[in-house]
Amino acid sequence: MEEHPYRAGAEVTEEIIVTTSNDVAGHAIVRYLGIVRGIVVRSPGLAQGLVGAFKQLAGGNISEYAETCETARHDAFAQMVQHARELKAQAIIGMRYDATEFAAGVTEVLAYGTAVTIVRA
Repeated sequence: MEEHPYRAGAEVTEEIIVTTSNDVAGHAIVRYLGIVRGIVVRSPGLAQGLVGAFKQLAGGNISEYAETCETARHDAFAQMVQHARELKAQAIIGMRYDATEFAAGVTEVLAYGTAVTIVRA
């Protein structure tokens, strides 16, 4: 399995600060621009689904499914950041993920937060 940068536990953005907090340390929020989001609907590919189904019988971590989930979260995060760029945001506060299975094997992943402009305090 190819190692992806987001698998290391961090989503890196160069120009937009993203935090799960409701403020940005060392900065004051100047303006709230609105909710930004990224939505991805994903299901495992045929090969991933077959291998994952066999691994379910043995139990334990199913890396094929985990990879599908990680990719969906990463793509939703990237869409959210792009949405913030379009609003000319400097930060996203209160960032969260949500996931819902709305059909067998089909999951929606939502990344969302509040886009803001900030200044150094």
